[in-house]
Amino acid sequence: MNKNYQKIALLGVLFFMSANVNAQTKDSIKTNQVDEVKITIGSRNKARVATDTPVPVDVINIGSQSVLSPQMDLNQILNYAAPSFTSNSTTVADGTDHVDPAQLRGLGPDQVLVLLNGKRRHTSSLVNINGSPGRGSVGTDLNAIPAFAIERLEVLRDGASAQYGSDAIAGVINVIMKKNTNALTSAITAGAFNSKGANDHHGGWDGGKYQLDLNYGTKLGTNGFINFTASLLSRDDTRRAQAATGDIFNAYNAIEQRALQQGVNISSLFGNIGNTSNTQQIINYIHQFTPQVGYFTAQQQTDIQAASTIPQLQNLLKVDVTENELAYRKLSRDDFNMRVGQSKLTSGQFFINSEFDLSSSVKGYAFGGISYRDGNAAGFFRRPNQNRTSTALYPNGFLPEIASDVIDLSFAAGFKGKLGNISYDISNTFGQNTFDYTIKNTANASMPYPGKTEFDAGGLSFMQNTINADFDTKIDWLKGFNIAFGGEARFERYKIQSGEEASWALYDINGMIQTPSTAASLKPTDFFGNTRPGGSQVFPGFRPENALNKGRSSVAAYVDTELDVTDRWLLSAALRYENYSDFGSTFNYKIATRYKLTDQINLRAAHSTGFRAPSLQQIYFNATATQFVGGTAFEVGTFSNDSEAARLLGIPQLKQEESTSYSAGFTAKIPQANLTFTVDGYYIKIKNRVVLTDQFSRPSGSYPVGSPEKNLQNLFDQANANAATFFANAIDTQTKGVEGVISHRGKFSEKVSLNSDLAVTVSKTNRVGEIHGSDALIKAGQINRYYSESSRIYLEEAVPRFKASLNNALDIGRFNVLLRNVYFGKVTDPNVMDANRDGIVSGEIINGQAVATEHPVWGGKVITDLSVGYKFSNSFRMTIGANNLFDIYPDKNYGPAVVKTPALDSSGNLVYVANAAPIDLTNQNQFIYSRNTSQFGMNGRFLFVRVNLSF
Repeated sequence: MNKNYQKIALLGVLFFMSANVNAQTKDSIKTNQVDEVKITIGSRNKARVATDTPVPVDVINIGSQSVLSPQMDLNQILNYAAPSFTSNSTTVADGTDHVDPAQLRGLGPDQVLVLLNGKRRHTSSLVNINGSPGRGSVGTDLNAIPAFAIERLEVLRDGASAQYGSDAIAGVINVIMKKNTNALTSAITAGAFNSKGANDHHGGWDGGKYQLDLNYGTKLGTNGFINFTASLLSRDDTRRAQAATGDIFNAYNAIEQRALQQGVNISSLFGNIGNTSNTQQIINYIHQFTPQVGYFTAQQQTDIQAASTIPQLQNLLKVDVTENELAYRKLSRDDFNMRVGQSKLTSGQFFINSEFDLSSSVKGYAFGGISYRDGNAAGFFRRPNQNRTSTALYPNGFLPEIASDVIDLSFAAGFKGKLGNISYDISNTFGQNTFDYTIKNTANASMPYPGKTEFDAGGLSFMQNTINADFDTKIDWLKGFNIAFGGEARFERYKIQSGEEASWALYDINGMIQTPSTAASLKPTDFFGNTRPGGSQVFPGFRPENALNKGRSSVAAYVDTELDVTDRWLLSAALRYENYSDFGSTFNYKIATRYKLTDQINLRAAHSTGFRAPSLQQIYFNATATQFVGGTAFEVGTFSNDSEAARLLGIPQLKQEESTSYSAGFTAKIPQANLTFTVDGYYIKIKNRVVLTDQFSRPSGSYPVGSPEKNLQNLFDQANANAATFFANAIDTQTKGVEGVISHRGKFSEKVSLNSDLAVTVSKTNRVGEIHGSDALIKAGQINRYYSESSRIYLEEAVPRFKASLNNALDIGRFNVLLRNVYFGKVTDPNVMDANRDGIVSGEIINGQAVATEHPVWGGKVITDLSVGYKFSNSFRMTIGANNLFDIYPDKNYGPAVVKTPALDSSGNLVYVANAAPIDLTNQNQFIYSRNTSQFGMNGRFLFVRVNLSF
C-alpha cells in the first residue's frame, strides 16, 4: 500500500515539474481548451462555461479519447477518465454480467441522472439483485450509447433534482452527440488480453475484442445537419479460474460412463430410484459394467457384485474416484472450471443526431438510436456427482449459460425557437429497454429423460416517454438575470414476461408439475435418492405468477434562475414541484453562488434538496419459487413491494428517497503557467434509502402463543411464504467527500504540446440513525436482515473511497502519446473471512445478535495505460497501446480455512465456536480474485491496435 502512495506522490512531482517547465516556455498562441466550451448542464444560461459555474462540471472530450484510449465502451472510458465515476464488469452475477452498474461519488447507480443531448435517458429494465456493488439498484445502461457517436460528456458533480428531477442526487451526466458534417470517419480496433492470468492462468491471449465504428455527417439545408453512427463489437470471454478442486466423480459415475460407451444409459431407466420397474435391470447393468472400471480394487469388485439391492449399491458407489476417472476420460481438472471473467458479447448500434430549419425562426431536431446486445455468461459448474446434474444428458457435468438479448431503443424529437425575448424548446423523448433470458447448455433436472438443454426463461421490459416544455429568457436587471422555467410529463411502464413452463417447473416422474400432494415416491431423484430440483439450472425462468404489466405517470414544473448581482457575484436558485401517480408529491429547491475574488480565482458553494422516486422495477420486481414443507406449498424468493406478503410482514409502500446536499469549493487559474485548479467538498444526506433486504425467514420450532416468533410464524403462514426478500426504505445514509482537479496545457512549439490532468477524489458513505423496520420482523430478531453486514459493505466499502488519475497527452508533430496512471484505492469484500489468520472470524454484537465483521481488504493498485499514435496523413492514423500495461491484478482471494466464528453463549456474551465446514472464498479454486467487488477488474493487460480513417 505504501508503495502505491509513493507512486502517486512521484507522479504528482513529475506533473508539477512538467508544469513548471512549460510555464517557462510559454507560447503566445492561444489554444481552444475543453473547459472553455459552453456547457449545457448545471446552468441554463447558454453562455456559461465550465470554470465559471457555481457547481463543479467536468467536460470530457470523447472524440480524443476514442482515438488514443484503450477503453472501448463508455462506462470504462469514464471509469478511467473521471475519478468520481466508478464502473466495473461483474462475473457470475446473472443478468448483471451483461449490464455494468455505474456510480458517481460512491452513491448508487440509480442516484445519478443521465441525459442525452440534454434530454432524460431511460433506465435499464434490469434490477441488480446479485452480489455486486449497486445491489438492489436500477441504473442507466451507458454502454447502449456508442462512444463513437459522442462529441463530449458533461459531468455535473452536484445534486440537481430541483433542476432536472428524480435521480439527480449524486449528479448528472449529459452525453452530447456529434454534429460533424461533410466527413466520413471510422475506427477499426482489435485487441485482446495478453496476461499471465489468461486462459485460467496458463498465460497467452484471450478475451479478444474487435470493434468497427463508422460516423458520417452531412448538411440539411443551409443551417441543419444529420449525423449517423454505426458500431459493431465482438467480444470473447476471459477465464481467470484455476484447476477445480474437490470431488467431481463418484463410483456410480464411473460405471455409468462405461455403460454409456456401449449404448446403455442407466440414469435414463429411472425417475425416482426408489420407485421404478427397472430396479433389477439397473442392478444387472451395474454388475455387468463394473468389471470395466479397471481401477476398482478386487474387494470393491467383489462387494459390488455381491450387492443385490439399490441401497447396498448406493452405499458402495458413493465413494470418490475423481483422480482415476479423470485419467480414464482423458480430462483434467481445468475442464471443470467455471468461466470467471469477462462475458461473451456481440453488439450492434445505430444512432442518429440531426437538426434542421422548420422555418426562418424555428428549428427542429431529432436524435436517438437502437442498440442490440447478445451476451453469454456462465454460472457455477454442475459436477457429475451432484443431484442437480442430469448425467443421462451430461455424463461429464455441464456449465450452464445465461444468454441475454438486450435491445435498447430511444428516439427524441422537438422544435425550438424564440417568441420575442423568450426562447422555447418543446420535445418528446421515448426510450425502451428489454432484457430477454435464454438459458443454454443446461437442464431441468426434474424433467423425464431426455428433457431439454435450452429454455426461454422470460424477460424484462421498461418503457419511458417524457414530454418537456422548456423556456428561458434574459432580463436586463443588475448585471444580467437569466430565468428558465418549464414543465414535464413522464409516463413509465414495466413488464415481466414469464418463461416457458419447463424453465421454472418442478416436475414429478410422470412429467406433471408437483403439488403439495405429490408423493415422495413420485419426486425425481438421482441414483442416491437425493431429490432433484426443478427449473432450468443457473436461472429458473419467471413463472406466470411473476408476470406483470405496471405503469405510472408524473408531472413536474420548475423555475431555474441565475442573477449576476455584480461583475463578480453570481447567484442562482431553482425550484421544482413533481407529482407521481403512485406515491405523491415532492418539492425541491437549490441555491448556489459563485464569487470572483480575482479574475483568476472563484469561490463557489451550493445547497439543495433532492429526491429519487423508487423505480417501477424496485416496486414490482418479483421472482419466486414454490417449496413444499409438510405437505404445504410455500413461496420463497423476492416479493414485490405491493404483494400480500409485504403487507402482512409490515413492509410499507415504497416512497421517494430524499436528499440534502451541501458543497463548497474554488476554481483558480494561473495563466502564466497554463494551470487551472478546482477543489470541491460535498456532504449528501439521504433519507429513506431503498435497499434490497436479505432474506427474512419463517422461524422454525415451537413458540408460546403471543410471542414475537409465534406471531411471525402466523404472518408467514397467512402470506403462504417461507422465506422472503423485499425492497424497502430501510436506512438513512450520509456521504462526504473532496474532489480536486489540476489541469495544465503546455505548448513547447507549434508541433509539441503537453496536456496534463491530475484528479483526485476521496469519499465516504455510511449509514446514520436506526434501521427503519417492521415491528413484527424486528421483535422476532430479524432486524439485521434489513441491512446486513454484507449489504453494509456493498454500500459503504465495496467501491474505492480514494481514487486518483494522472493523464498526460503529448503531441509531437505527427505522434500522439497518452500516458495515464489511475490509482484505485482499497476496497472491502462483503464476504467474511479470517483475514488476519488468527484462527477466528472476528465479530460484534449487533442488535443483540452475533455478527461476523472481519472481511478481506483488497489493497489499492496503480493501473497504467500507454498509447502511441501516428498520423500518416489527414485521412489515416494508427494507434497501438495497452490498458494495464504492467499486468496488475487485484489481491488474491482466500482459500479454504478452518476457523471459529462468532456466537452468543447462554448469557448473551460473544464467544467463538468451531465452524462446521471450512470457509473457502475461492469456491474450490474458481474465484482466484473476488467476484463480489473489484476496483478495476481481473483480466490483466489488454493490448490493442486501432486504425482511424477519415474521408
